[in-house]
Amino acid sequence: MKRRIGIVLVALLLAAGSLFWWKVHDRGGESDLLTLYGNVDIRQVDAAFRVGGRIVEMVVEEGVRVEAGELLARLDPEPGNDALRRARAELAVQEAELTKMRRGYRSEDIEQARAELRAAEGALLNAASNLRRVEALRRRQAIAQKDLDEARAAHTEALARRNAAGEQARLMESGFRPEDVLRQEAAVAAATAAADSARLSLNDAWLYAPQSGVVLTRVRETGAVVQPGQTIYTITLDHPAWIRAYVTQPDLGNIRPGQQALLSIDATPGKSYLGTIGFISPKAEFTPKTVETREVRNDLVFRFRVIAEDPDNVMRQGMPVTVTLRKGGGKP
Repeated sequence: MKRRIGIVLVALLLAAGSLFWWKVHDRGGESDLLTLYGNVDIRQVDAAFRVGGRIVEMVVEEGVRVEAGELLARLDPEPGNDALRRARAELAVQEAELTKMRRGYRSEDIEQARAELRAAEGALLNAASNLRRVEALRRRQAIAQKDLDEARAAHTEALARRNAAGEQARLMESGFRPEDVLRQEAAVAAATAAADSARLSLNDAWLYAPQSGVVLTRVRETGAVVQPGQTIYTITLDHPAWIRAYVTQPDLGNIRPGQQALLSIDATPGKSYLGTIGFISPKAEFTPKTVETREVRNDLVFRFRVIAEDPDNVMRQGMPVTVTLRKGGGKP
């Protein structure tokens, strides 16, 4: 009988010990969780034209979801078309001039220069012959000194014309100088850049969504004349959703980038969303002027960011969020 009572007591003690251990273990598990609070921090982008002009079409309204690359608005393209035509015409002129330089002078032009050289040489021979006759007459005092001076001047002029014609003929035969060709090549490059810039400006008359999101604000209307960079639409970027939260200085060592978190919001009670810590600020906030006690140091907080998965598309700017983490890492 006594033996049976002893066995029962041992069993009761083991059961009590197991229950005590389970409760302690269960509490320890709960104590491993860290609960923090934050808000949804949706990013925004201001969509604007890179060129100025008059708006001829506004495509989307506020509240509409747009995808990256979707047309939002467009400007009057005629000024851009005119600028592009002018740039292309100037490019054609410069390219034609460069082609002419690379090919050299035409054979007809070269032959004409040679003919002018032969004519100048003939005129020089006549002037030289006339000068010799006048000098002989002057030695016999048959003519005045003025006649001799005029003959000498005519000979000098004929010689200069012959030299100029010779230089022109050699220039025609050798073609353009390399320096002139390089300068013309640079002119073609500048004209090409101007045409590319005009084409880019024309393409910029169409405004496309830079990223996917929801149109928050429609700033301008059709007919408005806008300057480059003026906001036309404000778009909220809802993917991925960012959660801005704060952790106190004592708990800072319990979180790290890449750590998983569970997110809860009031809009979907009883449902949690996954998130990943993507950034922890290296700078403390709400710092007092002088830190002297441990209690004051514990009031320091550090901002961190959680990149959230939002498959239901329910997270909105400023919405409060509860962030649950497991201390030291691991899944909460």
